[in-house]
Amino acid sequence: MLRYLFVFIFLIFASCIPFYLCSQEKTLLKTVVIDAGHGGKDPGTLGKQTQEKYINLGIALKVGALIRTNCPEIKVIFTREKDEFIELHERADIANRNNADLFISIHCNSNPVHSFRGAETYVMGLHRTRANLEIAKKENASILMEPDYSVNYNGFDPNSDESYITFTMFQNAFLDQSTNFAAAVQDQLKDRVGLDDRGVRQAGFLVLYKTTMPSVLVEAGFLSNPEEEKFLISDNGQEFIASAIYRAFVIFKKKIESGKKETIAYSPRSDSPAGKPEKIVEKPLPAKKEIVSLKTRPKTDPPRKTNNNPPVISYRVQFMINPRALSLHSAKFSGLPDVRMYHHQGMFKYTTGEGKSVEDVMTVLEMARNKGFKDAFIIAFKGEERITIAEAKRLQAGGTTE
Repeated sequence: MLRYLFVFIFLIFASCIPFYLCSQEKTLLKTVVIDAGHGGKDPGTLGKQTQEKYINLGIALKVGALIRTNCPEIKVIFTREKDEFIELHERADIANRNNADLFISIHCNSNPVHSFRGAETYVMGLHRTRANLEIAKKENASILMEPDYSVNYNGFDPNSDESYITFTMFQNAFLDQSTNFAAAVQDQLKDRVGLDDRGVRQAGFLVLYKTTMPSVLVEAGFLSNPEEEKFLISDNGQEFIASAIYRAFVIFKKKIESGKKETIAYSPRSDSPAGKPEKIVEKPLPAKKEIVSLKTRPKTDPPRKTNNNPPVISYRVQFMINPRALSLHSAKFSGLPDVRMYHHQGMFKYTTGEGKSVEDVMTVLEMARNKGFKDAFIIAFKGEERITIAEAKRLQAGGTTE
């Protein structure tokens, strides 16, 4: 009974978070917080040759260095830059106090089955498998090393299944953007480094739960796998992983700031297996007039449009995402007008209503929130292509598009 009381208190605490902090879609990226998991008296998972905390720190510092070198306009903040213990709530608070636009927590994985290998990236959400729950329990167990953890986390017990009921009541308003960034990370770790792709997953991580911006937790590989541990320990391995995360950062930044055209010049991908990935030398941003694509532009890219033939822009209310397709006639959608589904970054996303401006769909947004979809938000489309609201407004004002 006492355990459920703790859960109730935790829910009351969560409901006190100001709604404006978690109801706005990020449209600019100015500050990123990079979190090296564990540290100090908390070693994290143990390999045969090393401790997780050292690898996390090595990768985190390398990611930050790449961003600072190639994107000097971005403010990079580390939760730790040495081997020290930082409480989980303080890691999130660092991001919140600095009004960060992105939070990246870096970790390594382990499993009793030593053949397990590959990378997986988590976003805040309800675990859908027992394995995801166990990963969350392992990472959240760090709070047990905090002297006042019962107070700091309102009685949350990281080893109790019941405590995770809390996360059924919470859906991060930035889940959509977090999922997009997580998917980019997985693509880069798979395609550029050669790590097995274990996918984008959801689980109840306290460090992500307390952040108020797009946030991910990267499990960069398995220390329990001897081959992968050797790769993770090596300077080259850490450089390759850091560069993959950095590449994902640039792609994500370009996407949410679609009006900015400066990108990074990349060398072609390598098809070599993990352990022999592509050697990467990052280059400075090119001059403003020079535009270099992250990847070869698909042949289906539309030609540059001008004011004479403006694209059709529309606005809809996105109210739900799901890893599996649901019937548009589901009872969950009862009462919502013009429900549609689109597939994006490996997820099925659901929208309601449509209008020619943000103001046109404000009533539908309020309706969706009143029906229980508290984190519904407005998105924009160019035809059937999802774009940012900032880009939609620019196009409607007579701007051009690539």
